[in-house]
Amino acid sequence: MRSARLADIAAQADVSEATVSRVLNDRPGVADATRRAVLTAIDVLGYDRPARLRPKSALLVGLVMPELVNPIFPAFAQVIETALAAAGFTPVLCTQTPGGVHEDDYVQMLIDRGVSGIIFLSGQHADATSDPARYQALRERGLPIVLVNGWLQGIDAPFVSNDDVASMDLAVSHLAQLGHTEIGLALGPERYTPVIRKVQGFTAAMHQHLGVEQAHLERLITHTVFSLEGGAAAAGRLITRGATAVICGSDLMALGAIRQARAMGRSVPADFSVVGYDDSTMMAFTDPPLTTIRQSVEAMGDAAVRALLDDIAGEGPPRAEYVFRPELVVRGSTGAAPPHG
Repeated sequence: MRSARLADIAAQADVSEATVSRVLNDRPGVADATRRAVLTAIDVLGYDRPARLRPKSALLVGLVMPELVNPIFPAFAQVIETALAAAGFTPVLCTQTPGGVHEDDYVQMLIDRGVSGIIFLSGQHADATSDPARYQALRERGLPIVLVNGWLQGIDAPFVSNDDVASMDLAVSHLAQLGHTEIGLALGPERYTPVIRKVQGFTAAMHQHLGVEQAHLERLITHTVFSLEGGAAAAGRLITRGATAVICGSDLMALGAIRQARAMGRSVPADFSVVGYDDSTMMAFTDPPLTTIRQSVEAMGDAAVRALLDDIAGEGPPRAEYVFRPELVVRGSTGAAPPHG
C-alpha cells in the first residue's frame, strides 16, 4: 500500500501510520479497538482489505470453468469443492455457456460477494491471445487466484497444468508400438495454450518414435472444437487422408471419432484406433472401452486449492507453473494397425 494511502487511513482512524502498517501486516502489539478502527477506516475510504484481514464470515471461493457438458469439468469441480469445504470455505461455481455470462462478469459478481479468492479452470487464461490484464488487475487488488490448465505470461499467480507434451509422447509411443505410422491429431482451436503444447508434443513424438518430419504432419493435424461433433468432423478428415489412428484432445472428441469411423464403415479398433484425453467418468464403459490419457484430476485439484489457501493465509505460494505427469490408460479402442494401412 502506498504511503499516501497509509496517511489517509491513519488520519481517518486517528492513529499513526506505523500503527496502520502493523494492522495491515497483521502484526501484534495493536489493541483490538485500534485494530477495528483501522479496518473500519479502510472500509470507509473504499480501499480493499488484504485477503487475510477480510471478515471470516465471508469464506467464499469462486470456481470459474467453461461448462459442465464435458465430464472432466464436473470431476475437477467435485475435487476442488470437496477440498475447499474441508478447509471451511464455500465454493461459488460459475459455468460459462456460449452466449451466456462472460468470465469477466462472473469475476465482478464474485468480487461484489466478497470472495476470498478465485480458481479459474480452462478459462480465458488458456487462450494464448487473451489479455492478461484482467488477471493482473485481480492480483494488484490483492485477490488470491490460481489458474488451472492454461498459461499466460506476466500473471503473478500459481498455475496448475497437465503435461500436454508428455501426454502426446505417451499416446504416440503406444500407437507406434501397435504398428501405426499414419497417426492423426484432433484438437480444438489453435489459439489455446494446451492445444499449442499438444501440437508441439505430438510433433516431437512423431519424429522421435517414427522419424516423421514436421512437414509431413500438417495433413495429420486437424483443428475443430472440443465436442462430439468436433471429433466426428476431425475423424472424417483424417480417415480420408489415410490415417489409421487418431489422438483426440478430449474424451468427447474421441467418442465422436469412434462414431464417425463406424459411419464410414471402419471397425474400431480393427480398422481405426482412437485415443482420448482426460479419462473422464464412464470412459471404461463405452463401446469399445476408451484408451485415453488420464489427467491427475485429484492431485491437480488439491494442488490448486492448497496454493489458493496458502495465498489467502498470507503464505503466498511460489508464482510458478506446477506441471503434473499424465498416465496412459489402455483399453479397447486401440489395436494393431490394419495390414492395408
